[in-house]
Amino acid sequence: MNATQSSLPPTAPPYGLSTPIFRFRALASLAGRAPLGGPREVALATYLVARLVDDCLPTRELPLDARAERSSAARNWLSSVALPATVRVALTRLAEVTGAEAADIAAALASAISATSTYLDAGARLELDRLAQALARTLHSLVRP
Repeated sequence: MNATQSSLPPTAPPYGLSTPIFRFRALASLAGRAPLGGPREVALATYLVARLVDDCLPTRELPLDARAERSSAARNWLSSVALPATVRVALTRLAEVTGAEAADIAAALASAISATSTYLDAGARLELDRLAQALARTLHSLVRP
């Protein structure tokens, strides 16, 4: 039996790096493929705000003061990007609520998904839907006694 026929699983070399986990791969990919201008700006802004929401989930849950600071910086950035008015309002509102308690995030996320859906491909919309489901599960577990 030679090395290519071994029944043992391959082992990573001691100097090897672990595979990074990349959140919202489809959104980032869409931003990279989209033409310059509106579609790319919407994809980038949606990616930014989705990361803010993801950091509110219990698996990451940044401290409230860090989330508030990031929310403020995101709102400033969103005000400088050329976005359609409906998208800007929805994403700015979502960025704003990520700096506070989690209860208001679900409604703002639903509004942002609705406002951006025509600009996003199926993979990006699926990622946002999964984020909304994860947020709903989190809120449901917080409400349960």
